[in-house]
Amino acid sequence: MRWQRTVTMVEAHAEGEVGRVVTGGVIDVPGTTIADKLNHLNEVDDSLRRFLVFEPRGAAAMSTNLIFPPTRPDADIGFVVLQGDKAHAMSGSNSICLTTVLLETGMLKMTEPETVVRIDTASGLVTARAQCHDGKCERVTLTMNPSFAHELDVDIDVEGLGKVRVDIGYGGIFYGLIDAAQLGLEIRPDMAKRLVEAGTAIHRAINRKLDIRHPEIEAIRGIAYTMFTGRNEKGELKGATILPPGRIDRSPCGTGNSARLAVAAARGEARLGDRFTARSIIDSTFEVTYAADTTVAGRPAIVPTISGRGWIHGIHQVGWDPSDPYPNGYSVADTWGDAFDLLN
Repeated sequence: MRWQRTVTMVEAHAEGEVGRVVTGGVIDVPGTTIADKLNHLNEVDDSLRRFLVFEPRGAAAMSTNLIFPPTRPDADIGFVVLQGDKAHAMSGSNSICLTTVLLETGMLKMTEPETVVRIDTASGLVTARAQCHDGKCERVTLTMNPSFAHELDVDIDVEGLGKVRVDIGYGGIFYGLIDAAQLGLEIRPDMAKRLVEAGTAIHRAINRKLDIRHPEIEAIRGIAYTMFTGRNEKGELKGATILPPGRIDRSPCGTGNSARLAVAAARGEARLGDRFTARSIIDSTFEVTYAADTTVAGRPAIVPTISGRGWIHGIHQVGWDPSDPYPNGYSVADTWGDAFDLLN
């Protein structure tokens, strides 16, 4: 074996959504802040993301997380989420995977019954409180970024679908939130392909027609994902986040439910202290709580908490032989979808 690059990852999932954590082989990415590093990965050099995310070393239905020393004094660790389309600022499920991996592998010291991990992200500080017992990280509760309703009841003309009404919410990244019922869709596994096709088309239309920017964080602009919303027969929240270039988040989605809760608060449909069970397309759950009121650039905002579980399920090492013709990997639309133009 004559690898010229070697990367080791611990494999974990949070309520079904795979979030690999790079634990060796990547020392740093240029940038003095995590937002700078995010920008470098997206705008300057995309080769590391492609190497780790694309086939044959990666797969469509997963994320890969880079970890760094924190760039702010009140944090324990920094991270950036790598996905099929680009690097992203924040993810709730990946924060749960990250916390689980750091504590259960001993990279950060576990203290029972609770360990606090402060995560430096491009969207700000996220605090993870891990309930720990007998060496196991049993549950992680995230105090998320301040979240807000950006715009409500926006009518978007979408090719192939006609006029679709969406809400734009922020929960660490921007979302286009869509009531699935208006398109005759239900959030269930056998409708996954139809949900992806519709969500991708709406994603394209929103980013092409609306100029969406975070009022304080220049690196965060445009919606990252769409999320179909609904409720089940028990009245619990049901959701399906559509990730480019064409797949559904297997978890209930932390940032998506933060944005959804902020929109509900703006409508008067959620109040301080309210707690909801959010279910994914595979019926896994997060607990979502309206924990506090705040403001962002003078506008009303909330602080959500997201609680869920993570499990380590493997250790993975990948590399590159110099004769391998695919150092940056490849993607094929049969599994990766056709949505690589979503940033254009």
